[in-house]
Amino acid sequence: MKTVILAAAFVVAGAFGAQAQEAEIRGTITQQFEAFKADDFATAFTFASPDLQTLFGTSDNFGRMVTQGYPMVWRPADVTYLELREEGGTYWQKVQIKDQKGSLHYLEYRMEQTDDGWRISGVQILDAPGASV
Repeated sequence: MKTVILAAAFVVAGAFGAQAQEAEIRGTITQQFEAFKADDFATAFTFASPDLQTLFGTSDNFGRMVTQGYPMVWRPADVTYLELREEGGTYWQKVQIKDQKGSLHYLEYRMEQTDDGWRISGVQILDAPGASV
């Protein structure tokens, strides 16, 4: 009987842990969106992983990359979080973004846990569901 109760406790604790982790990941991405909306690229840059910060060097370089390569992220009209998946120890948050013109974009955010919390270590644009090549 104790084993069953203990196992159930681990399942419940794991579910709450997963929900907290998902909330933290979404919180990181949301805070970066808010910084982009305010043109606060210095703050947005703090949500990038250490490797991305090294790659871009400055928040100005990072801001240029976002405004030129990911305008839907810089100025989203609406953001909807979809599934969070784990693959080989890496977490991927899928996000649907509606841009200012009403077009939908699907992106996956690769997340990295650091001593300072979850950070974005990459973003990839996905094909729209139902799109064919």
